[in-house]
Amino acid sequence: MTHREAGSEFDQLFYPGLFASSKAPANVDDVLHHVTVSTQKKCQETIALRRQIYQSAHAQLVAAAKAMAACFAQGGMLLAMGNGGSSTDCQDLVADFMDLNPSVPVLALTHDVAAVTAIANDVGFDNVFVRQVIALGKAGDIAIGFSTSGNSENVILGLNQAKRQGLLTIGISGYDGGKLAKNADIDYCFIAHNEHTPRIQEGQATIAHVLVRLVEALLTSR
Repeated sequence: MTHREAGSEFDQLFYPGLFASSKAPANVDDVLHHVTVSTQKKCQETIALRRQIYQSAHAQLVAAAKAMAACFAQGGMLLAMGNGGSSTDCQDLVADFMDLNPSVPVLALTHDVAAVTAIANDVGFDNVFVRQVIALGKAGDIAIGFSTSGNSENVILGLNQAKRQGLLTIGISGYDGGKLAKNADIDYCFIAHNEHTPRIQEGQATIAHVLVRLVEALLTSR
């Protein structure tokens, strides 16, 4: 029996084409019940994760925001890096910082498709952020890396290079933190401790949004 054939009843309700089953289709009331239960459970998990992040990392979040605000106040730029869903977290973070008044210089290193694909093709995907940090980063800038697993090699290498160039380095990870949490080149590492990617990414988004709001408050109070 394959993994998909052995899926839960919930999976079979929502993805019937993926499972071998002779059961009659579920009725609408059953589907709505499962959706309601599932939604409530996910909301409870997200709230619990956000509470855990606050309890374990609130002091570190404030410290990181102060360091970021100091960099921005001196004209520093933020470089954000991540893969897949984490790349969209980068772009969300960049958009939020651009929306500040006054805005601050920020750049998602996944934004330039030509640069990403050229570097990946010429020197390998592990180097897509390293090469951009070398070209764009300077001492006093900020580098933030998102990795759901904490083990994304290109993010780790990008942050290592950023540290060598004198940038403030911040990692945002999931699960147990992975390699990011053990990397001495990362000044601040925040972990959304969970085993499910959607919850992790919701937790990571919360961390990023808190940093934006804290930095905004610090910059406007100067």
